[in-house]
Parts: sequence; C-alpha cells; structure tokens
Amino acid sequence: MNHTDPDGRWLGAIVHGAFFVLLGSSFARFLTRDRGEAHTGPVVALFAVFCLLYVLGHLLAPPPRPGLPPTSRHLVWLGSVTAVWAVLLVVTPSATWCVMPLLFAGLHALPPRIAVPSAAVLTALVVISEIRVADGPLNPNMVVAPPAVAAVATAVLVHLQRQGARQRLLIEDLVSTRRELAATERRAGVLAERQRLSAEIHDTLAQGLSSQRMLLQAAELVWDADPAAAREHALAAAEITSHSLAEARRFVHDLAPADLTERSLAGALGELVRRENGPGLTVEFRLDGAPGPLPDRVAAALLRIAQGALANVREHSAATRAALTLTWLDDQVSLDVADNGRGFQPSGPLRPRSASPRGHGLPAMRIRAHQAGGTLTVESTPGEGTVVSVAVPFTVKEPAL
Repeated sequence: MNHTDPDGRWLGAIVHGAFFVLLGSSFARFLTRDRGEAHTGPVVALFAVFCLLYVLGHLLAPPPRPGLPPTSRHLVWLGSVTAVWAVLLVVTPSATWCVMPLLFAGLHALPPRIAVPSAAVLTALVVISEIRVADGPLNPNMVVAPPAVAAVATAVLVHLQRQGARQRLLIEDLVSTRRELAATERRAGVLAERQRLSAEIHDTLAQGLSSQRMLLQAAELVWDADPAAAREHALAAAEITSHSLAEARRFVHDLAPADLTERSLAGALGELVRRENGPGLTVEFRLDGAPGPLPDRVAAALLRIAQGALANVREHSAATRAALTLTWLDDQVSLDVADNGRGFQPSGPLRPRSASPRGHGLPAMRIRAHQAGGTLTVESTPGEGTVVSVAVPFTVKEPAL
C-alpha cells in the first residue's frame, strides 16, 4: 500500500483494522472455546508475538511501492509472521481467519507467480484446520468456502495489480511523450530564434557592411582623380558605419530598429532611401494616403522588408533606379519596392548558387510578412525588373512569437 496515496492510506487503514478485529475475535474465541485444548500461557504469548510482528512489520518493513519488487526486509517479515500464524493455527484453530490480512499482504507485495501459490498454501492450511476441528458429519462449506473466498480475493487483487502496472506504463509513456513534445518545442523555438537572428543580421549588419564596401570601392576609384567625391563616399561610409553600430547595439538588446526609435514608419523609410542613394543607384520614396498608427511589430517588419528588398536590388539586380512606395488604404497598408534591373524568374533561383554565399533575402521577407499577419508577392520578368509587394491588413492581430 502506497502511504503517500490517499486511497492507499484509506485501504491500509481498513486492512489493519480488519486484522485487529479478526485477531481480537480469534483471541476471544480461544479464551471462551478452545482454552481447554491447549496451554493458555504459550498460546497467549503466540498471539502477542503474532500481533507484535504484524505491527513492527508495517513500521520497519513496509511494503514496496507499486511496480517495485519487495525488499528483502519485507520478505523476511512476511515469512516470519506467516510462520507464527501457522504455528498458532496448529495450536488453536481460532486463529484461522487472521489469514485474510496476511493473504492481502502477500498478494500485494509479491509478484503473481509467487503470490498465487502462496495464497493456495494458506488456503489449504485453513481448510485442513477447519476439517481437523469439525464435529460430526463434514460440512461441505468448510471445504468449499475458504478456496472460493481466496480465489475471489486473489483474482481481484491480481487484476488490480496488473491494471495498476498497465496504468503505470501508460503514465510513463505519457510523461515520455510530454518530454519529447517539450524538447521538440524547444528545438522549434531555437530554430525560430535562429531564423529571426539570421533575418535581423541580413537586413541590418550585412546590408550596412555591403553599402560600406561599395562606397569605399567607389572612393578608391576616384581617390586621385576626384578627391572631393572620394571624401563624400568615405563620409557616407562612415555615416553608414555609425548607423550599423546603433543597429547592432539595439539588436543585442532586442529593441526596435534604430530608425523607428524617433521616426514614424514613413520617416524611417525616407531615411532608408536617403542612405541607399549612391553611386549607380537612385532610389525614390513615395507615400500614398494618410499614415496612421501601426503596431510596433508591423512597422518593424515593413522596415526590415524594405531593407532586405533594397539590399537585393543593390547586390543582384544591376538596377540604376528603384522606387519604394508606402500606401495606406482603408483596411491595409502595403509596401512596394520596384526596380529596373535585370529581373529573374520567380519560380527559379534568384541567381546561381555560386554567385554569393548569401540567400536569405526573399525567404526572410516572406517570414517577416507572415509574422506581421500579411502576405508578400514577387513579380519579375527577366530583363524587365522586379517588384516586391507586401500587404498587411489592419484587422489582423499582431501574432506573438
């Protein structure tokens, strides 16, 4: 019986109470009916030893928890108390029905392959004792009743034991499944965070470094021929460096994009366009409609998508002109980035795999659009430029990461 389980404590209290009631009844029967057939002193001592062993056994050698094998101490106690009961049964048949608590203890602690034969032996001792003290013609109930009661008790207890074992297996499977699910969720969270970090780095630090490289290369080309232009390129690269440093610091602290700290989305997009204008690429910003409030996550997603799209324009399209358009409608806000570059086939790869180790642009933009509750589409034809469009409905709730 599990002493930490309320049901186990309740069942244990009933079994112990039944034992003491049966023991008291057997002792009273001995004093009133069987006293003359045996020496009173030794029998009373056996009753006392039997009771003491039973009490000490449950205090010092408790039964094992369900599903665990019995301890050697508990087996020694069970054998000792059973032996004392058998001797007591030989001396005075009054102790016959004290076997029931022992039967329960044996079936509870021992595996069925041992408990069932033990129950059969105890039952046989009871039947023999009943026959030995029978007066007159043999009563069939003396032979039939004890095995029938023992068989029912044995079947019920073994069934409950096996059912408990199956329930423990199911619980273990459930716990294991929950652990695997928790591990899967942790892995999914790690992958999602890696994906987010990859997109953040692609749209901020990598873009800034690419712009700096292009400006410094342009400055190097005109360093001797046009020092003033070279100086402008170097100053522009220094400005981008400062902005990238601010982005990196906010990125480490998981804050909003630096451009959105003191500006609206339209203002941040205008500042982005100003920085993207440079040698060989002219970028225009257009605003259609009256800007309204947006959730911070949506505004950040649209700005990052614009950064990623312009990074693709600069690095892969060979475009000379690009336009970034922010449109406010009654039920949604949309962002379009169009260029006059070489274009590509949307169903195929943007460029040869060997052209660049990078390739996070479009997938990252699609993920950001989905996380903001919107959709992203790409329209492009080889030789006719590309248009990247993202639309976010106002009615969509901002999803939690």
